[in-house]
Amino acid sequence: MHLGIDIGTSGVKALLMDNDARVVGSHDAALTTSRPRPGWSEQDPADWLAAVQAAVAGLRAAHPAEFAALASVGLSGQMHGATLLGADDRPLRPCILWNDGRSGAECAEMEARVDVRGIGGNIAMAGFTAPKLLWVARYEPEVFARIAKVLLPKDYVRLWLTGVHASDMSDAAGTLWLDVGRRRWSDALLAATGLTREHMPEVIEGTAQSGVLRAEIAAEWGVARVPVAGGGGDNAATACGMGLLAPGAGFLSLGTSGVLFTATERFAPNTDEAVHAFCHAVPGRWHQMGVTLSAVDSLTWLARQCGGTPPELAALVPADVPAPAEAMFLPYLSGERTPHNSPAARGAFIGLAAGTDRAALVQAVMEGVAFAFADCHDALTRTGGPLGAVYSVGGGARSAAWLRIIAAATGLTLLIPETGDFGAAYGAAKLARACLSPRFDPAGFAPPALRAEVRPDPALAAAYAERRPRFRAVYRALNDG
Repeated sequence: MHLGIDIGTSGVKALLMDNDARVVGSHDAALTTSRPRPGWSEQDPADWLAAVQAAVAGLRAAHPAEFAALASVGLSGQMHGATLLGADDRPLRPCILWNDGRSGAECAEMEARVDVRGIGGNIAMAGFTAPKLLWVARYEPEVFARIAKVLLPKDYVRLWLTGVHASDMSDAAGTLWLDVGRRRWSDALLAATGLTREHMPEVIEGTAQSGVLRAEIAAEWGVARVPVAGGGGDNAATACGMGLLAPGAGFLSLGTSGVLFTATERFAPNTDEAVHAFCHAVPGRWHQMGVTLSAVDSLTWLARQCGGTPPELAALVPADVPAPAEAMFLPYLSGERTPHNSPAARGAFIGLAAGTDRAALVQAVMEGVAFAFADCHDALTRTGGPLGAVYSVGGGARSAAWLRIIAAATGLTLLIPETGDFGAAYGAAKLARACLSPRFDPAGFAPPALRAEVRPDPALAAAYAERRPRFRAVYRALNDG
């Protein structure tokens, strides 16, 4: 048995998989995010540990015999979070998350100091880890002076599990401290933020063993001191779960944020359009991503204003959406990455009328996110060639209406996998299984069986193509003016 643990933004998932890649069971534990100021986003690292314990306890209770046969553990998690540890390995402050926009000014400062794009392969964005450290150095110098290690969220959990400071290539690539083409820390990028390699964890491949469970945790869980794999950032781990390792293979993740992902056989940056170019979680592979920061998070925001839950609101839109909503929504509630690279971008509803009801608002939100995905698709197409069909994953992918809207707006055929609900935790479990082998074998990452596919409806696609220029014009009017 192999355990995959995903440290998400809204919760932790623990998933148990057998040797044949069949999911035995999973259990979730919720997390909350603090927003102490506009544009800020933080979590207490202690909450991750408590959530892991709760998720694992639920999984053990449901499947005691299977869990007792645990052979390995894999980790995945939200990327870019700055978890700052002192010499005693305790957090010095709350973790600054991926969707925190406070370090916009520090991004320009970092790019002025060093060739961020040439070495790191990405634009310095406020969500990335490195600019956050410049912000801390400027506004919390007493904290910065005490930093001994900087870890990513899943790697803080690893430290608790194993006592080892380590990260994998895919997650480390999102810090802006990694030489992504060479797959190693860059002294120049670290120096630009006042750090050295001593502040960094060891960086390994996602299929490698990073350590073994500490004796106390193994005893508490009733298992042997099994290996813990390097694992992966959430999107790379999701791709591993779905067997998306070959060039051109991809997925569309409709989660808190939205991601359009494609695997590549080489390092292929496109910084002009804010495409992310990272290492994959398996050796010798890279990937590109277009990212929109507020996908399901936009629907979550609407639910807070209107009442209900995101699934309840999504159910208000019929699966056979016949035409675009009258209202329009810009989904830039936390700024935006691809293609705008603007932490200051903000959202809006346009075209509201007296008859606009909740269902119309929900559809407008879905369409705004779909147009953001269309922007991501255009940027990836101009970089590495067209994507024809991609797997759809994430909580929002449970909405047939939203998938129909996205397919029509982007021109993509969306493949719905049997294992679509498991995402990054499932990939982490596959990486856990892989770490038991002496050499990487791609055959261990087979694609899942398909349950259905959603093709673009020609009439709806034509309507969205006509509407999309207005979406872009409204963005420019509100955010570039």
